[in-house]
Amino acid sequence: LVGPKDELKQELEKYDYQKEQIEIVHAPDAITCHDAPVEAVRKKKESSLIIGMQMVHDGKADAFISAGSTGAVLVAGRLVVGKIKGVERTPLAPLIPTTKGFSLLIDCGANVDARPSHLVQFAKMGSLYMQYVGGVENPKVAIVNVGAEEEKGNALVKETFPLLKECEDINFIGSIESREILNGYADVIVCEAFVGNVILKLIEGVAGTLMKEIKAGMTSTPVSTVGAAMVKPALKKTLKRFDATEYGGAPMLGLNGLVAKVHGSATANEVKNAVTQCIEFQKQHMTERMKESLGNKKA
Repeated sequence: LVGPKDELKQELEKYDYQKEQIEIVHAPDAITCHDAPVEAVRKKKESSLIIGMQMVHDGKADAFISAGSTGAVLVAGRLVVGKIKGVERTPLAPLIPTTKGFSLLIDCGANVDARPSHLVQFAKMGSLYMQYVGGVENPKVAIVNVGAEEEKGNALVKETFPLLKECEDINFIGSIESREILNGYADVIVCEAFVGNVILKLIEGVAGTLMKEIKAGMTSTPVSTVGAAMVKPALKKTLKRFDATEYGGAPMLGLNGLVAKVHGSATANEVKNAVTQCIEFQKQHMTERMKESLGNKKA
């Protein structure tokens, strides 16, 4: 655990744990969401964010998980941990629930002005991740578009589409419209960060709103309340499948080490699943696989 030593000790006293299994690294500085990311990363060297990522860089830690400032995480990931040689941009790639399980959305917030070559690398990294960490054989890759036809889309999509078609090391299936994403039509959803972040936030917003409305509707009358009690187990199981916190955090792919971002309002369950996700990432030697696939190569 990286953070203010005294505060962490006080927090840990609330729980039953084996002290020899936890190391506390003192980090007196704090980078907040109000700090300018680049300036904060350069000046606040004793923050948990910088110390933790330096430990990843130095091989003292296998992964770093943060619920802090996304901007600072992105900047520190690139400057402290560093990119794999040959990787142009490092995307954030969360798993999102679908009717068939889950898909990888890449990029969801790191590169809002991506170029076609960036999206091609995102597709390759996402395909590797879903194959080895997600356990999906020959994952289907699609690019977000406003229609299924190849000739549709903005300039970025039109330029990227033929490049993805030419990639022999991914299973590119063409365009995907936003309404098809949650149906599990593709395993890897490729887009630049502006579009990806809008998709992610909309999914989260719709899910939260539906859950509130369902609960309100099922308890609106005595009859519906009785019916709710009968369907509650099945409904709870279904809703759990579409709970984004069940799928961990968003790894920052393309780095020389593992960095994962969770929500600032992350629950204990989300952090736990992010840790499990990182363990699988390390077991599958994903950093080494991406170096072999992308290192010294141009998209």
